[in-house]
Amino acid sequence: MVRNQKHIAILGSTGSIGTQALEVIALHADQFKVEVLTAQSNAQLLIEQSLQFLPSHVVIGDEAHYLRVKEALAHFPIEVHAGAKSLEHVVCLDAVDVVLTALVGYAGLLPTVRAIQAKKPIALANKETLVVAGALIMPLAQQMGVPILPVDSEHSAIFQCLMGESHNPIEKVILTASGGPFRSWTREQLAKVTREQALKHPNWTMGAKITIDSASLMNKGLEVIEAAWLFQVYASQIDVVVHPQSIVHSLVQFQDGSIKAQLGLPDMKLPIQFALGYPNRLAADFPRFNFAAYPNLTFEQPDMATFRNLGLAFQALDKGGNMPCILNAANEIAVASFLKDEIGFLEMSDLIEETMDRGTFLENPTLEDYVQSDQLSRELATQWVVNNSKKQ
Repeated sequence: MVRNQKHIAILGSTGSIGTQALEVIALHADQFKVEVLTAQSNAQLLIEQSLQFLPSHVVIGDEAHYLRVKEALAHFPIEVHAGAKSLEHVVCLDAVDVVLTALVGYAGLLPTVRAIQAKKPIALANKETLVVAGALIMPLAQQMGVPILPVDSEHSAIFQCLMGESHNPIEKVILTASGGPFRSWTREQLAKVTREQALKHPNWTMGAKITIDSASLMNKGLEVIEAAWLFQVYASQIDVVVHPQSIVHSLVQFQDGSIKAQLGLPDMKLPIQFALGYPNRLAADFPRFNFAAYPNLTFEQPDMATFRNLGLAFQALDKGGNMPCILNAANEIAVASFLKDEIGFLEMSDLIEETMDRGTFLENPTLEDYVQSDQLSRELATQWVVNNSKKQ
């Protein structure tokens, strides 16, 4: 029997991507059905979402909230699960057609691996999965015949530019960056940046972790590594340009010098809808871009001397092996520590660089090696915070 609706599993439904994905699904109830919702700790919002969309399965990652969620949904035909292992179970359910991975950070890796092994198409919003283990994920997806559809606006843009171009080699991929709230700031100014300042992105509404990553340009660094794996290009084929208006989402240059770009207003619902609806473009009433309203679209080189995280990401990509995994683990500790006011904004780069220097390099890591590298790198990074905390 062929279903008219795609049944969607949303991993991380209470985060920024997850909530916007549910808005898209609500607009296209004839196209999509929510099969699975998961959250780590936001039990109240997960309950509200479950009552609205009536998924077959719900997972609350933090087991302390299990009884609350189970009791709230007791009178509905919804199975409630708890714990990280449950994520790996629900992505394999027969009823699931597409898995939207919108978890934050490294937590997305193992559920994504299990979903690919179960031959579920992936709508990938969790870039860290490819940053940590792209060398494992992409061959596995190819082996299982599983499409990976990027949800990041930049990678969705590149994907769209490459449609119909499979026979044409890529000369260069050009990722655009807004520059974040501190574009053109000096190191002296950045040394005094507060948590509140860093959480105010000029163009995008996102979760705390990705907003800090955007401010430090680490988000763009992670996107560079993600692009290398998604589109099978080398670091030397990837450029980053700062584009403060966030209208041109990314570009692809071909061997004849021609460049294709994807443009649109900065709204994550567009790439989310594109990934969920692919290969069809579904009608939407999103605001339309008007060239007359944007008479000046500007581009400039990123300041990699001041924003060192971008350079560290390129170094990790060049080194290969488990180095991007080490970079990612150190960055997750750095961001968490900055948000807790334990280290300063510029110290995040110091922490990451030292963890990369001290981490054990593995040229051809297995999945178990990635898991161990992540754990050991977090321990090194955490110790750096203990030794250098502002709260000492």
